[in-house]
Amino acid sequence: MTFQTITTDIDDGVMTLTLNRPDRLNSFTLLMMEEMIAALDLADADDAVRAIIVTGAGRGFCAGVDLEDPNAFTSARVDPRSTDPDLWADPANRDMGGILAMRLFNCLKPLIAAVNGPAVGIGATMQLPMDIRLASEKARFGFVFARRGIVPEAASSWFLPRLVGMSQALEWCYSGRVFGADEALAGGLVRSVHAPDDLLPAARAIAAEIAANTAPVSVALTRQMMWRMAGADHPMQAHRIDSRAIAARSSAADAAEGVASFMEKRAPAFPDKVSTDMPGFFPWWTEPGWTDAEEQA
Repeated sequence: MTFQTITTDIDDGVMTLTLNRPDRLNSFTLLMMEEMIAALDLADADDAVRAIIVTGAGRGFCAGVDLEDPNAFTSARVDPRSTDPDLWADPANRDMGGILAMRLFNCLKPLIAAVNGPAVGIGATMQLPMDIRLASEKARFGFVFARRGIVPEAASSWFLPRLVGMSQALEWCYSGRVFGADEALAGGLVRSVHAPDDLLPAARAIAAEIAANTAPVSVALTRQMMWRMAGADHPMQAHRIDSRAIAARSSAADAAEGVASFMEKRAPAFPDKVSTDMPGFFPWWTEPGWTDAEEQA
C-alpha cells in the first residue's frame, strides 16, 4: 500500500512506521490518522510482523495537530451540550487523536515508540497507548493543551496517569510546558534516553528480542490482558481471564514447542499464528457481563 503521510518498512519481523511530513515536523492530519490506522490493520493481519516501531522522519517526531488541516477539529463543529449518544458515537464527531489511540489500544502487536525529536500535543499523547517508549536526547515532550485553551485528547486522561502517576500527569498537563528527554525518563514516560544515532538501533534490539524468542499469540493475548486489566474493578476479573488464557495456551501447539525448545536448548519455532489461532474466547471483553465484579478471593 502506498501512503502519503507515513512510510512503512518490514524487516526481520519488525514493521517500522515512520511519520513522514518532515517539512512540517510530522504534524498530524486526518489523512495521517487514516494512514496510521491502515498500517496497523495491515500489521495485525500479517503474521510476518511481530512488533511495530513508530518514529518520525527528519528532526521531529510529531509537532502536534497541523492547524492548517481543515479537518483538525471536526468534533468542535457539533454542539457540546448535546446528549445524543448517536452524535458522539459518530466517528466524524470524535476526537481524531482518540480514534487513533483506540486503534493503538486494540493492536495485537507490541508497539515501540522511538521518539526522535519534538513530540507535543497529539505527538505526545499518541505514544501513550504504545507499550515501550524510547527517546533521543533531542526529544522534547509537551502536553500543551491548557496553553491552547483546550484539554488533553486521545484518551490521555486515561492513559497518562496510569503510566506516570496522577501527580506527574497533572503537573505536565496543568503547566502545558515542554520538557526534555531526561525529565520524561525521570517521570516514567520513557524507558531510556539515547544518542540520536543509537535510538532506532535500541528500539530494533527490543523488537528483535520479542520477534526471535516469543510466541506471537501469547504476546497478543498478554498485550490485551495487561492493558484491559489496567481499568479492572477487581483482581478477580484478571484471574478469570488468566485462567482461560492459561488453559487455552497450555493445550496449544506453541506450549509444546516452548517446552521442547527449552529442553533441547534451541531457539523456538512457534507454529501458532495471530491471524488464525487466537483462542475461542478472544475478544473476551465483548462477552455480556465479563466485567461483573466477583468478590470471592
